[in-house]
Amino acid sequence: MTITTTTAEHLHERPRWDCRICKQPWPCAEAKAVLLEEFHDFPSVLTIYLSTQMYDAMGDLTSYGMPTPLEMYKRFLSWANSF
Repeated sequence: MTITTTTAEHLHERPRWDCRICKQPWPCAEAKAVLLEEFHDFPSVLTIYLSTQMYDAMGDLTSYGMPTPLEMYKRFLSWANSF
């Protein structure tokens, strides 16, 4: 007998940018851990990826009168220097 397990990915859901799994603001703790591991050898690529995601999120979230740019930086980029 073969057992297959699938791990649910902690991805964002637009336009609110909350995690589809845990409903926390994306990137949630699990997403951060996975991204740090995935991009461990390429930290500059992680920064580019997160900057792009932040830009998209700013467009979605500011239309709701939500976070300031400083809050967005903290949410999307400040933790990525954990290498």
